[in-house]
Amino acid sequence: MASIACTWVGVSWSRTKGGGLHCFDGSVDFETSGPSRTALKLTNFSARPLKVFNTAKPLEGRRIRREAVSESMASADLAAWKKLQSHVGEIEKTHLRELMKDEKRCQSMIKEVDGIVVDFSRQRATSETVKELLALAKEAKLSEKIEAMWSGEHINSTEDRAVLHVALRAPRDAEILCDGKNVVPEVWAVLDKIKAFSEKVRSGEWVGATGKPLTDVVAIGIGGSFLGPLFVHSALDTEPEAGKLAKGRSLRFLSNVDPVDATIALKGLDPETTLVVVVSKTFTTAETMLNARTCRTWITSKLGSEAVSKHMIAVSTNLKLVKEFGIDPENAFAFWDWVGGRYSVTSAVGVLPLALQYGFEKVEQFLKGTHSMDQHFRNTPFEENLPVLLGLLSVWNVTFLGCPARAILPYSQALQKLAPHIQQVSMESNGKGVAIDGTPLSYQAGEIEFGEPGTNGQHSFYQLIHQGRVIPCDFIGAVKSQKPVYMQGEKVSNHDELMSNFFAQADALAYGKSKEDLQAEGVKESLVPHKVFTGNRQSLSILLPTLDAYTVGQLLSLYENRIAVQGFVWGINSFDQWGVELGKSLATRVRSQLNAARTQNSPVEGFNYSTSFMLKHYLKGKTPVKGSESGHVLPSEMLPAV
Repeated sequence: MASIACTWVGVSWSRTKGGGLHCFDGSVDFETSGPSRTALKLTNFSARPLKVFNTAKPLEGRRIRREAVSESMASADLAAWKKLQSHVGEIEKTHLRELMKDEKRCQSMIKEVDGIVVDFSRQRATSETVKELLALAKEAKLSEKIEAMWSGEHINSTEDRAVLHVALRAPRDAEILCDGKNVVPEVWAVLDKIKAFSEKVRSGEWVGATGKPLTDVVAIGIGGSFLGPLFVHSALDTEPEAGKLAKGRSLRFLSNVDPVDATIALKGLDPETTLVVVVSKTFTTAETMLNARTCRTWITSKLGSEAVSKHMIAVSTNLKLVKEFGIDPENAFAFWDWVGGRYSVTSAVGVLPLALQYGFEKVEQFLKGTHSMDQHFRNTPFEENLPVLLGLLSVWNVTFLGCPARAILPYSQALQKLAPHIQQVSMESNGKGVAIDGTPLSYQAGEIEFGEPGTNGQHSFYQLIHQGRVIPCDFIGAVKSQKPVYMQGEKVSNHDELMSNFFAQADALAYGKSKEDLQAEGVKESLVPHKVFTGNRQSLSILLPTLDAYTVGQLLSLYENRIAVQGFVWGINSFDQWGVELGKSLATRVRSQLNAARTQNSPVEGFNYSTSFMLKHYLKGKTPVKGSESGHVLPSEMLPAV
């Protein structure tokens, strides 16, 4: 064993729960006399604690890291930040018409990675802007934060969790540590289980209670347990190869607790041929479990209670509640605390229903696409790193240029659910008002995300984008169509017509149309002000070679990591979501009031005047509930009378 010399300079320490050490006010050197991958020198940590995990184990060969890489000063106090603030004035004086004349600049802002081309030359940025943004990334310790995430540090400090969704798509032989343990074998154990189960269902080996094959799947979940899988399913549904694999099968999603959503999800389905996937890590999510009980009643009303174990499976870690619900714990598929809901599509949350629909091999192509972009993100110098560059440009647009929103505009109908998914990933991650240390931010962070496929969006909200507020846009297109159509006598194919707009809209936003242009065209003077397009509205373009499982994975990872970059630079925790909790806790009280009012005719009390008024008005139109324990309390077209 190599000898280890440890030098502690002015360090006070105390043993912590789990055997760790907190080190304060000093510097630490770990050196070995032999080959080592430790040798990490940490100095000047007077402002923050250093945590050394699992000190019961030998220190030889171990990486010693800070519990969370955080700024020694607020982001706004960094020199690069202040330099960018000064740089804004220069950009305000420059129109994109002028910037686009510089071909060398444009060339430097077009990047190609693994078949994907990204052009951000229409951003309101010069080469100097990009240089200063990269300097900001360095000062904000972006590289260290990325490595901390990949190394399994508990960078989600408010929940004391690692953030390792990247491990979900790592190859079988990879090593990604969390609390000193390689999690990749556990990930692949679940993937292998999904593969085996999905093949049984798809082949007809696994049948329902009456012996019929299960050809229809209803996935119950909410938030990330719904939006991510729905996005991928929508993208693959019209892809030719995936379509063949899904022939004779259907996949539906049930998320909203509104009974209308359950009615839509179950409409036309037969319990005898339906498999329900309940996605809830704790198996206690209120909306998901009510929908699960609704589907269970729908199944048992026709097939009896014994059918549940054949027609319902779970994605959960709470095997006790899974069993009590009636689902065989052997048919529960795990995921981990280090997987955030909005990042869970590459876990069993998404992989299981997608594999049931398209087969595991097709879903594995999707995982490989995400891993490819993950590796690019982790290993590529920032100057060529797509998630980093796009994340920095978003920080530039939001915080320095004052653009609070971003439009996600896929020129592909198959990507119709991309914007809703990224809306959650981005706004739940970065919709924060305090820094990671709890101090209020002195600048704006987070983006309002929205979008619609082109050309539909052009006939909806592009008016505002062109002549109203300045909203940076992401245009996303593909070289090849999933469903090409080129009719005789038409000037261009249907896809060429679509992509003509993809290319034109970016230039229309950048260049605009001046008063002089309109006057030269002879436009009536009174109409000139109404027809002026100021231009100078930033956008970027993402061009995929085609839209298939692999490129869908690349696109997902690009956005996930881009959003993480924004949070790292803003100095916030992008991996918690305390903002969703208050409304849910207040709803518990309202739920109790509604139950008491409808079953016991109890008066509405304990709320403010406005809420009381609305509750009373609501209850006037509701039927009192006096049903017995047996049967359904109220008639329902979804659930047969018992």
